[in-house]
Amino acid sequence: MHILFVCTGNTCRSPMAEAVARAVAAERGLNDLTFASAGTNAAAGSSASDGALLVGMERGLDLSGHRSRPLTRAAVAEADLILVMGEHHRDRAEALGGAGKTHLLTAFGPGAGAGRPVSDPFGGDLEVYRATLEELDHEIRRAFEHLPRAASDRS
Repeated sequence: MHILFVCTGNTCRSPMAEAVARAVAAERGLNDLTFASAGTNAAAGSSASDGALLVGMERGLDLSGHRSRPLTRAAVAEADLILVMGEHHRDRAEALGGAGKTHLLTAFGPGAGAGRPVSDPFGGDLEVYRATLEELDHEIRRAFEHLPRAASDRS
């Protein structure tokens, strides 16, 4: 299963989500999952923001190789599941062909509520980035409880 995380600039939330998901998948021995990220308003080739890099390092997550990429129809087509940070990200992914496989991260899986945007740390200090990383870690761990069912539903 290929999971795509989407935010706006693909330098903060979605690269952190991708790194967290890789770590959680490795921790749980989920070798059949692959991950990517993209942004609805991303410039191609930018590195992760300094805040994302630093809080990632604090948690043992390496975002140094990340390069931003815009959300495209091809990226949407490659994904089995698209987890977005906000409603406008979902709208864009669905407009590019992701209807039926695009979900607000906070509304996906067991224990999910109606969903709310994941807080955007862009321009904030390290505490803001740490809070967003914690939020992503919590939401991704919770969402992963739903992945086996989601994968079998696509078969």
